[in-house]
Amino acid sequence: MHFVGVDLAWGDRKPTGLAVLDDEGHLVQVTAATTDDEIVEALAPYLESDCLVAIDAPLIVVNAKGNRPAEAALNKDFARFDAGAHPSNTGKPEFRDQPRGARIAARLGLDMNPRSGRPRRAIEVYPHPATVALFRLGRTLKYKNKPGRDLEHLRAELIVLVGMIEGLAAADPPLLVDGPPGEQSRPSVWQALRDTVATAKRKSQLRVVEDQVDAVICAYTALFRERRPADTTTYGDFEGGYIVTPTLPPDLAATPLGASPSAPPLDPGAAVREYAEHHADLRLAADQYVAMVTSILDDAGINYLTVTGRAKSVSSFAAKAARVADGRPVFTDPLREITDQIGVRVITYVHSDVQAVADLLEDQVVVYDDRDLGQETAGEGRFGYASRHLLVGLDPVREGQDGYQLLRGRQAQIQIRTVLQHAWAEFEHDIRYKGTIPDEHVPDFDRRFTLAAGLLELADREFSTIRDRLRDGMAEAAADAEDDDPRISPRELAAFLAGQYADSGWSRTEHYAWISGLVLELGISSLGELGDLVRAVDADELKARMDYRYPPGAVRRLDDALLWTYGDTYVDLRANAHRVPALRTRLAKMRGAG
Repeated sequence: MHFVGVDLAWGDRKPTGLAVLDDEGHLVQVTAATTDDEIVEALAPYLESDCLVAIDAPLIVVNAKGNRPAEAALNKDFARFDAGAHPSNTGKPEFRDQPRGARIAARLGLDMNPRSGRPRRAIEVYPHPATVALFRLGRTLKYKNKPGRDLEHLRAELIVLVGMIEGLAAADPPLLVDGPPGEQSRPSVWQALRDTVATAKRKSQLRVVEDQVDAVICAYTALFRERRPADTTTYGDFEGGYIVTPTLPPDLAATPLGASPSAPPLDPGAAVREYAEHHADLRLAADQYVAMVTSILDDAGINYLTVTGRAKSVSSFAAKAARVADGRPVFTDPLREITDQIGVRVITYVHSDVQAVADLLEDQVVVYDDRDLGQETAGEGRFGYASRHLLVGLDPVREGQDGYQLLRGRQAQIQIRTVLQHAWAEFEHDIRYKGTIPDEHVPDFDRRFTLAAGLLELADREFSTIRDRLRDGMAEAAADAEDDDPRISPRELAAFLAGQYADSGWSRTEHYAWISGLVLELGISSLGELGDLVRAVDADELKARMDYRYPPGAVRRLDDALLWTYGDTYVDLRANAHRVPALRTRLAKMRGAG
């Protein structure tokens, strides 16, 4: 199914914006057309089967003067947000006969009844109230050209809207402006639109982009209407004309007149605008935080399943910024008080690794807050949500290094969970917060979620016990394997290290293969040779020099032993080319110069 947005111009001498989303919310087309023939030709390939076309123009106008009933009803809700609709009536020449929107819909063979169940339909929409509802705006963005608005004002407001639309990638349903999988490696039309906004020298250049951006909002309104009908309002009816829009949040308040984006951030709308302006940088910063945390874990040799991250979407930030408790805003300064704008999630295999990751991060970054929500839940005598949450920032050493520019002054919330804790949390969130549980079933669901949490905690403990016993067994097997097979494979190396460093945790599977390659590059081809080398290292002195503030993994322990033994020769190995600065820092520490 395709969802099409049409920002229809009043006449065929001005550009009409067109946008198309596929069934999963990918932006597959965004362009402009002028005449009816051009519009029909551009859209026809996407309307051959099921489709919903959202047109920003009156489709049904039968009243002789004044507002349509739909416009009056919509204005009652949205006029205070500057999102009211202009009056449509047959006294205006453009609506005296068949409105242009209805003419286009008829040529495309679309049913215009908003309650129709037919597979190919058209509905009337209006982008301004849609943006207010979707992004929780205190007032509409002023990107339309009117007297008193210069080029830079229009550019700034349009860039904010572009950022907000990009933030819908994390919404329900998602809007993915980079296009379908397989096409994302090519420069996108959306990126071209964004670049045009940034480089426009004339208002007319912004106008062309504005029409197409509005068309994307229209297309998303169609997708939203299809996926979340309960959260959509239809003002008016088929007989007298109607407008479809996402429902106005009941707790959303209009920004007082005269407030500006530069006003103190007591105004959530101003905070949302500023957040949207910097959202692109925030997404890049989130990627850098993920890379940094992954590098820290890998360097320490700690085992983990995944490290992922995200920047909070504009719509999610807006919803959080607008929270009220006891009639007062929860956040008086949302941009600084909402601390999960960047989120990183580390998933480990067993519970002991959660503590290892927390200890490591405490040594490598600045930890402003550390909450063990599983411990808090247990302290209340119940089973439920379990996750370790750290609020972190760059340490002073990294603050001065290249590659961390976007992270300076930015905090991130890091969640650390086992894979079983993560499974429970995700399922519970989907059911309780995204699903609908009838009131009469709530007690039963609560009991079942509690039972599941208790069983998963027991399973976590059993997995830890299994791993500890396997590690003990591998240590014994390693002793037997030394003389039987001189070839060092990652599996044998893992068994050997489990015996050599019994107090260290397991490392990631691929790290055993990686360190095995380094051992081979040093000319060590048997466990016997490696055992002699490792036993010759003064392990206590090495640990004292390194002053580990976290439990290093087995591969990290071997890595340090090889660096201790071979020094600069080890640093210069081909497989170490990507981490020479880090190795030299560690070597200096071993030699007492760090």
